[in-house]
Amino acid sequence: MGVEGRDKVKALEAGALALSGQLGKTVQRLRKAYNLSLSELSEHSGVAKSIISQIERNETNPTLATIWRLSQALDVSIERVLQANDDEPFLEKTARHDTPLLVSDDGRCRLSIIGWIKTVEWLQWYEFCAEPGGVLESEAHQRGSVESLSLLDGELEVEVAGVVERVRAGETLRYRCDRPHLIRNASDAPATALMVCILKAAAME
Repeated sequence: MGVEGRDKVKALEAGALALSGQLGKTVQRLRKAYNLSLSELSEHSGVAKSIISQIERNETNPTLATIWRLSQALDVSIERVLQANDDEPFLEKTARHDTPLLVSDDGRCRLSIIGWIKTVEWLQWYEFCAEPGGVLESEAHQRGSVESLSLLDGELEVEVAGVVERVRAGETLRYRCDRPHLIRNASDAPATALMVCILKAAAME
């Protein structure tokens, strides 16, 4: 599962309610780094100035649609970041309490967004944790999208268009995610995995 584009974001808006309040610090830091006022960021993103202000003060949990619009307005290419100063390395560290978190509808699955917000439109990666009985359902992503699930602990089932495959610790499962799919922990122990979603991949025939 990945954070969707405009046409898919509604499927995860419920999970966005659980997004960490620390997101506000990230938005504020990026806005100031790009010398943008609240009004300018509002104009670029289409998000109301009052909402951005509330996000930065950690007074609201924004929807994924709002986060997506803000990420687009603040986006710069990886090349520009790396080339900002050729004499210095690019190092950016994020603490666990600053990492945005999504929670499944049943409350038993958690997705920590450990990917870079600047790549969210085409590459996303997460730490996925599922309690016993947890199910994470996803609508189809963009055509050609591929998801990769690498199990660190436990055991999970992945169902894609009615086909079920089991993956265990030490194994990696890759599958098309441009059709309805779900991840289920049918075991009696917690499971942890790393998940990578590649959007806008070449269409697979």
